[in-house]
Amino acid sequence: MGGMSSSRKPTIIVYSDDSAVRQAIVSALGKKVAGDLPEHQIEEFATGPALRAFVDRKSASGGAPADLFILDGEAVPEGGMGIARQLKDEVFNCPPVLLITGRREDAWLAAWSRAEASVIHPIDPFTLANTVAGLMRAHTVATA
Repeated sequence: MGGMSSSRKPTIIVYSDDSAVRQAIVSALGKKVAGDLPEHQIEEFATGPALRAFVDRKSASGGAPADLFILDGEAVPEGGMGIARQLKDEVFNCPPVLLITGRREDAWLAAWSRAEASVIHPIDPFTLANTVAGLMRAHTVATA
């Protein structure tokens, strides 16, 4: 199965300053987002500096920091859109980014940030899980 070897669970990074948003994402994703995908693990971050430190640590050890980033575009003081763009600029072979935006009209900002996909607040668990599954399948094929 491509880039996600069976010896390790795919890692999904969830970033939001709001613990309720992080909890909504985690519960929407469950242990698996689709029957054809392996169980995943989730790393949660409430601040941009903590997320960047994690990514830097993982990248320095030669590994990919994650298989997917889910970033809250409404996070404060540092929004997920700016972090997404920075990840795309600085992480070699950056994994897909899913941005959670405040309004449907913010889709252009998600595109500016170079995110592969976006969903809007409030989080619909079905939409989020399907979007994540699609990104993980595409990433698996791309890294195969």
